[in-house]
Amino acid sequence: MSEVSRRTAIGSLAAGAAGLAIANSATAGEAQTAATSAAVPAFASQHQPKPLRFDPAKLDGLSERLIRSHWENNYQGSVRALNMIEGRLAAAMADKDFPPVAYGGLKREELHRTGSVVLHELYFDALGGNGQAAGSIRQALATSHGSFEAWEAEFRRTAMALSGGSGWCILAWNHHTTSLHNYWCWDHTNGPATGTPLLVLDMYEHAFHMDYGAAAAKYVDAFMRNLDWEVIDGRYRAVASARG
Repeated sequence: MSEVSRRTAIGSLAAGAAGLAIANSATAGEAQTAATSAAVPAFASQHQPKPLRFDPAKLDGLSERLIRSHWENNYQGSVRALNMIEGRLAAAMADKDFPPVAYGGLKREELHRTGSVVLHELYFDALGGNGQAAGSIRQALATSHGSFEAWEAEFRRTAMALSGGSGWCILAWNHHTTSLHNYWCWDHTNGPATGTPLLVLDMYEHAFHMDYGAAAAKYVDAFMRNLDWEVIDGRYRAVASARG
């Protein structure tokens, strides 16, 4: 058996074990889950969807139907899933015989859903503007990339590198290198180490296919036209003030 096949087989067995353990713990540990979740913040299962801060009917080139579908189905679906996973983790910790391989499956899903919730909230919160960059973030990007236009070109190219699959394009402040970078992130679990996201672009097809089909570049154009740079600048200034 090849190494790839072996890894695939092991992954499939782990996923099956995780699914069986989750199903068993969902009923056996229900009462314990409720008690533990109430007492331990890490497993509180109380995440609530964040409302849109703009009127989705007034965006330029992004339809209300697309935005509402994205917000209601993908984002809120991740909020609900994260609450469920936290409850399952509480139940698993109450069971001393819960297998580590199954717990690993739950922890992977916790990471995935946490990333989805956080990134979607950053994505939606930066929309609703006129797309005109201003403030300290514009000058910072000009300094980091040679010009603001050079930064934007690199951000767009990074996004399009994901257009044939899935993932996120993230402008982040890297605390380790104390610099601004655009990062290519394959899924919700990826991100720059020690990075604080300032601007995120969802490149999963659910974010644009309803309006643009496979024409991802037109979606990126529309996204950039609707950015609220005051929000992005506020995120940057918060990072800048925190580092003194």
